[in-house]
Amino acid sequence: MKLLRVGEVGKEKPALLDSDGKIRDLSAHVADIGGEVISPAGLAKIAALDPKSLPELPEGRLGACVAGTGKFICIGLNFSDHAAETGATVPPEPIIFMKASSAIVGPNDNVLIPRGSEKTDWEVELGVVIGKTAKYVSEADALDYVAGYCVSHDVSERAFQTERSGQWTKGKSCDTFGPIGPWLVTKDEIADPQNLGMWLKVNGKTMQNGSTKTMVYGVAFLVSYLSQFMSLHPGDVISTGTPPGVGMGMKPPQYLKPGDVVELGMEGLGTQKQTFLADA
Repeated sequence: MKLLRVGEVGKEKPALLDSDGKIRDLSAHVADIGGEVISPAGLAKIAALDPKSLPELPEGRLGACVAGTGKFICIGLNFSDHAAETGATVPPEPIIFMKASSAIVGPNDNVLIPRGSEKTDWEVELGVVIGKTAKYVSEADALDYVAGYCVSHDVSERAFQTERSGQWTKGKSCDTFGPIGPWLVTKDEIADPQNLGMWLKVNGKTMQNGSTKTMVYGVAFLVSYLSQFMSLHPGDVISTGTPPGVGMGMKPPQYLKPGDVVELGMEGLGTQKQTFLADA
């Protein structure tokens, strides 16, 4: 299934995308796309519905594909070729950092370049959405705790991230720096999360063209690994790293400016499109 949320900010309706590409209203059956609704039992109830029996919704703004995200966890330098372009070495264990949940926006919402920013950068990533509480899970069982996948845009301000003291979080958590969606694609539709093409364009020019094949640490490992340190809850999102082609890695580096348009997508998971604007 492809689950989504449609409507103005704070008024999104839960919906699914049927086989004809029509948006079907789920609000008579579920409160939102998140929490117990994306548990195995919750998803089974939605799957049992006849999509054609559901009211059709008009196209409109798409919200983030999952609601109530408690933790937005990111993995750094998880593609060996991306690590090389930034002059870093692949870490012996995953680099974990948090992105504020307040950064989350819809897949086509405007992204705001924060005050003082001169190095706002792009990163297309695979997002993993947790469907049931995971704590101390094995790698063999880890995918049982995944509800599905989505496109995640890990927008970054590199000067805030790496040139000022402290941790990466402040360069990752600016308002609007976390577009996710357009859909939460349930895991039954993705045969192999480690074999998905991914791309990103800036003003129509392809900057990133990679695949999850080159991830150093795969989805199952990451879910298991993270669950050793913290419980993962339904609606939590793991953004799993980016392939090469980011602005920071170019010679000379290239960063986003007001008016730039970024398009990105992943095989089977849909596309995003954002216009970058200066924050007021």
